[in-house]
Amino acid sequence: MFNQTWKKYLPVITILVKRSVNGDQTMTLNHTDFERASGGRKMKWSFSSLFLVNGRLQNNGTKHSALATEMVTELQADEQISKLMKDQELEFSMSNDFKLLIKNAAARDTSVTEDTSQTNPLEETAAADDETVPEEEEVTETSKAEDNQ
Repeated sequence: MFNQTWKKYLPVITILVKRSVNGDQTMTLNHTDFERASGGRKMKWSFSSLFLVNGRLQNNGTKHSALATEMVTELQADEQISKLMKDQELEFSMSNDFKLLIKNAAARDTSVTEDTSQTNPLEETAAADDETVPEEEEVTETSKAEDNQ
């Protein structure tokens, strides 16, 4: 039912999967594409926690809608995306306002390691305050007079 609609979005989804390594990616889809494909049937347009590990759907006991499973079918059928999904853990979700969200577990792993390596800016300023900077001695006229004698 939605195969042709998902095929239309595959080139953009491919780009977003590539970019997902750097962070979460969001794309707003055209609701009329999906409404036409459904043939006027009332449907639930959202899905969440659709996990693809190494390009394979992880059910975890969850039954996904036709909208979600047909997206997975098209992703797996496309050679380019299939190659990209190997050795990756991706999570797809779509909200009722037709926003597709792509999360990559590799991006979350790197952000955790980056966060622990960074220092807290408050600690840096506190350390700078603790350092004692030697003050220059003031030269007064009395000390100059003592030096001259």
